[in-house]
Amino acid sequence: MAQNPQASVPVDIHLTTSIEHEGEKEVFKFMLSGEFQEKNGSFFLKYNEIQEEGTIQTIVKFSDKGAVILRSGAIKMRLPFNEKEQMNGSYESPQGTLAMSTRTNKLSHSHTYKESQLEGALRLDYHLLMQGIAVGSYTLDLTFKST
Repeated sequence: MAQNPQASVPVDIHLTTSIEHEGEKEVFKFMLSGEFQEKNGSFFLKYNEIQEEGTIQTIVKFSDKGAVILRSGAIKMRLPFNEKEQMNGSYESPQGTLAMSTRTNKLSHSHTYKESQLEGALRLDYHLLMQGIAVGSYTLDLTFKST
């Protein structure tokens, strides 16, 4: 595989989300297929999730400056992340748009090309607030590898 930064690379994605709230912990794991792309110093992971509500198209954009998760389809959401800074996002529901915000403790990412194989990871540790109310501490671990 050539290291063409504009090319979209098919990847296998392992997504683990841990949520802690009021002493309870939940862990969700997904194995997904998607695409990785590098463009103008930013990195993009694109994948679809099939859930009860329907298909959700997700784009995770990240760089050294921050990250944002954009979801469309059955769920519409924009969730931005910037280390040590509270960022405002939104979640659209049938009842209306809910204000969401994140306070990111840690944001790290890496990716390498080894012997024409792409491997990478993104980790986000953050507190999520919905309508100004804390709904939990989240850890998102996303690893990806070219197929």
